[in-house]
Amino acid sequence: MNIALIAHNEKKPIIINFALAYKHVLEKHNLFATGTTGQMISDETGLSIHKFQSGPLGGDQQIGAMIANNEMDMVIFFRDPLTAQPHEPDVSALIRLCDVHQIPLATNISSAEIFIHGLNRGDMDWRKVLKERRDKEV
Repeated sequence: MNIALIAHNEKKPIIINFALAYKHVLEKHNLFATGTTGQMISDETGLSIHKFQSGPLGGDQQIGAMIANNEMDMVIFFRDPLTAQPHEPDVSALIRLCDVHQIPLATNISSAEIFIHGLNRGDMDWRKVLKERRDKEV
């Protein structure tokens, strides 16, 4: 599965710890991230991650394009709701795309842990079926 990892600045230590704790699950999947977050996770965990631009420079939109093209299966986005973000419209668009295209979106560590355990059990395999169905329609 294709999984996006994104974190606002104040949440980067949390997503790094998350990736360290669940490296054994994440390493079985294709990982994508916004630039700075991806580099930090990769440096700390050794995980192979495709890195896009940083969020404010268009990384959120690049991940959004993958969602719109049915190329992303899950988004883990640790948002900082207490700090104004200069690229908030891009963040809102990304969240909207997840809702439109039925992409599981975790915005905090609690939901991310539920998703990662489900992913490990095979609970997300419905994405493969949905993806195959959409690909046949195209």
